[in-house]
Amino acid sequence: MGGQDREAERDAIIAALVPVARGVAATFGPVCEVVLHDYRRPEKSVVAVAGSVTGRVAGGAMSEIGMRVLARGDEAGDELNHVTRTGAGQLLKSSTMVLRDSVGAVFGALCVNVDVGAIRQAHALLGALAGEGEGHGAGDPVTAAAPVTTFGNDLDSVVDAVLDAHRVGQPQPWAGLDRAGRLDFFRSLDDHGVFAVRRSVEQVAARLGISRASAYSYLSQARAATDPTSKGDDQ
Repeated sequence: MGGQDREAERDAIIAALVPVARGVAATFGPVCEVVLHDYRRPEKSVVAVAGSVTGRVAGGAMSEIGMRVLARGDEAGDELNHVTRTGAGQLLKSSTMVLRDSVGAVFGALCVNVDVGAIRQAHALLGALAGEGEGHGAGDPVTAAAPVTTFGNDLDSVVDAVLDAHRVGQPQPWAGLDRAGRLDFFRSLDDHGVFAVRRSVEQVAARLGISRASAYSYLSQARAATDPTSKGDDQ
């Protein structure tokens, strides 16, 4: 199958899934959101949105979950029933199902987000009316342990959120890290899919206050340490 035929095939799959997204969201009601992604356009990967849970809109960027999938390429697999939180603390259960063409190449994803917090609130209310104990709240172990995922319509803001999370997790600022620590930092960002999108190396360099060349060098060395066959970043 030629390149144009494969692109036409992918376009057809995307088009066929738009009504599916609407149908799934309508079936589960206002606590459900279905987002259809085309990873051929990472900065504007959102093709269609049915329902409203994370505030996504058509033409928006992928989330951190999407960046991880993009970084894994054709080795990516589905991520099902993943409990996470938005930056505002909203608890979600998310499933990301990758889309493949006839040769098995990953080119998009169908994502389902369910507002678990709203369901828990309804459960707690019904339990209170029935005279039961208090339901789960913001302080219960499941809510506290859920990682934060940024669902933004601007890819730069998603990359910034990943950077912020990593800087918070560092025991000392960038200037205080030794070479091994800096390589670990870049390796972790790479594992999270940050460098799978265009201009991300420049964005990371600006945030860290280092040159673009230095950022590319750290990334290349981090990848080489993990995979000796790696040739570094090819953005």
